[in-house]
Amino acid sequence: GEGIAPLSSSKLVTNGDSITLTCNYNGSYRSDSLLWYRQYSSSKPEFLFLVSESNLEQPADPPIPGVSAKLNEEKNRVYLEISSASVSDSAMYYCALQPT
Repeated sequence: GEGIAPLSSSKLVTNGDSITLTCNYNGSYRSDSLLWYRQYSSSKPEFLFLVSESNLEQPADPPIPGVSAKLNEEKNRVYLEISSASVSDSAMYYCALQPT
């Protein structure tokens, strides 16, 4: 079946370092979209980035600086990269699988 799960449940990062979050997924027809969201405590999740197996990349509008997503179809993994982490990046991050 289809599903998605984070590789690790939490990460510690030094201010200014880059960080990569990883989710493993298994989809169906190589046409799935993978979405990343960020949620601060007491707010609703905000969309960060969409990347699809058909090579579509869709950042948030307006784009969030320093945030990008990549897909590794061979390993069935999706990555969220934050180029220079700061205290304001401390949040819950969610990966979602959207079948087509």
